[in-house]
Amino acid sequence: MAIGWYPGHMHKARKDITQALKTVDAVLELVDARLPYASENPLLNRLIGEVRRLRLLTKADLADPAVTALWQAYYQERGLLTLPFDKDEGKALRQILQFLQTSLPPRTSRPNRVLIVGIPNVGKSTLINLLAQRKLAKVGNEPAVTKARQEIRLNESLVLLDTPGILWPRLEDQDAAYRLAASGAIRNTAIDLADVGLYTIALLARRYPAALGERYGIETPQQPALELLEQVGRRRGCLVRGGVDLTKAGEVLLQDLRSGKLGPISLETPDDIPAAPPEEASPPA
Repeated sequence: MAIGWYPGHMHKARKDITQALKTVDAVLELVDARLPYASENPLLNRLIGEVRRLRLLTKADLADPAVTALWQAYYQERGLLTLPFDKDEGKALRQILQFLQTSLPPRTSRPNRVLIVGIPNVGKSTLINLLAQRKLAKVGNEPAVTKARQEIRLNESLVLLDTPGILWPRLEDQDAAYRLAASGAIRNTAIDLADVGLYTIALLARRYPAALGERYGIETPQQPALELLEQVGRRRGCLVRGGVDLTKAGEVLLQDLRSGKLGPISLETPDDIPAAPPEEASPPA
């Protein structure tokens, strides 16, 4: 099935971001460290333009550190400043604050304004709460928690602009779309859990077979995806009359992946970027 998700409030969010970029001094762009290409919104590349920015690779604790290093090298070659970010890592937070201190111009008439952008469920509200050292932005496990732009004054010299996470209207690269769905960027109610589960377990069998063995006791993961997902379902009690409930099995697999129970896993490497990206999926700046 084709995957796509573009709730109505996201159209307004795009307009809000376009307007906000006219008034900000820097941008903190958040992408998921497990899938930086798929979670990088190509619309944001165009909208941000020349505004000074730092790309944060969020949920770095859930990603394969060796693959994250590959992504950092890839971006460095293209002149883009990046930083792996884990909400429990104090060093990363200090580096973010250092970026802001060195990037923002001195202001006398108004506070500096920093825009925080990224796709749904990538960690924007969590970052704001960490920067503010108190709970200011609503945080949730489901995407699309933030519905409208919020301006949050951290102090007399700095204002953060929090925007709803936006996906692009058409997900032309369906491999990337499936990885987005696997990561949790798209609501479960908007996807076929069995379908995404089959895609995900095939990917894991190729790249992280040991993780499947350790979590589910699957000793020979070089099997068809359907057989692998059925084994997950049987081991987790996802049974119905006549066999395995693949929807439930897919949900179990995806939850284990998203929560880190399968270990640190990256869903893509720089080699997964298409040689000739679709028109709306321009390569990273």
